[in-house]
Amino acid sequence: MALAPFGPHFGFGIYIHWPYCSRICPYCDFNVYAAKDRDTDPLVAAIEKDIGLHRARLPEHGALDTVYFGGGTPSLLQPAEIARLLEAARTSFGLKPDAEVTLEANPNDILTADLRGLAAAGVNRLSIGVQSLRDNALAFLGRDHDAIAARAAVERAIKVFPNISVDLIYARPSQSPDEWADELADVLALGAPHLSLYELTIEQRTAFGKSVERGDLIPMDPDAQADLYELTQSIADSAGLPAYEISNHAMSAAYRSRHNSIYWNGGDWIGVGPGAHGRLTVAGRRYASEAQRQPAAYIANVQALGSGWGEASALYPLDVARELLAMGLRVAEGIDLGRIEALSGKPVPRDKIAVFEEENWARLDGTRLWLTPRGRLLADALTAELAP
Repeated sequence: MALAPFGPHFGFGIYIHWPYCSRICPYCDFNVYAAKDRDTDPLVAAIEKDIGLHRARLPEHGALDTVYFGGGTPSLLQPAEIARLLEAARTSFGLKPDAEVTLEANPNDILTADLRGLAAAGVNRLSIGVQSLRDNALAFLGRDHDAIAARAAVERAIKVFPNISVDLIYARPSQSPDEWADELADVLALGAPHLSLYELTIEQRTAFGKSVERGDLIPMDPDAQADLYELTQSIADSAGLPAYEISNHAMSAAYRSRHNSIYWNGGDWIGVGPGAHGRLTVAGRRYASEAQRQPAAYIANVQALGSGWGEASALYPLDVARELLAMGLRVAEGIDLGRIEALSGKPVPRDKIAVFEEENWARLDGTRLWLTPRGRLLADALTAELAP
């Protein structure tokens, strides 16, 4: 029997959402809540139970390739709590010997954390939310650390975790190309083998979104953003960290985010924790899951209903095809169009692809299509043109 063009054979992971933050940033559109002085053990217990409950739902799934602690600020968790959740994953599904276990972390937490304790608990990769190495930018972004703390955190982390990623936000209002080039050079000098470089996106329901509505904040012009994107690619390429995805750069394939690759390649992942999303394959069908957003509701669902995810919705093949195309075109290797056509039952229009090739936006080799660096600037528009 032929394998489906999606599912755990393209990777299998767990995403664990920890929703609490010591400070909520004005650009953040995630499901987050102020940490305050809370008793978090009921939520840890609920996530632990939820992981176990998924075993019966996924009898054909084998050992996990990845576990990703995101948020929110999961670096607020103690090593013992992380070890507890990883043990639930190991007991329920098993972890492959080389499984990637990532923890998102804020610089201030890294400076005080028991890093060796985190490593002993099972974490082997840190994703550090530096966001900027300029104090004025950090203040604008609402971060609770300064540039000195950010540098110190990266330097401390890399001594224990050789596999680290640094997040940065650029295309901030009034940011000049020279300013960004200098800042990016400073970040590259820290030696992190992976960078996630995101253009500032302003979502409507965030504090920044409300500022834009009032006219207090003017986002960067799209053409200026595009110029900074191209500058980013040039600098990172020259430094030996080429983009393997629109916003992600790695020193080598060994440092690419294996968990995010599950998303991009159409693999399966379980989403646990308040508001977590998942994509799961059961009996050959693709399902989308979303956990209850409010922590109290999530805990109650796990305790009373045996699940924190609310309802899982079956996805139509056409929706799966469109999602695979959109995600697959984000990565440098692109997507096998045969997967899209097998799901949709329709050919991807080769005449449009020919135009994209003429414009140096895309390349087609057999059935594999990928975007050029120039084409990645237009990824959403090109995907819409090809979507079945």
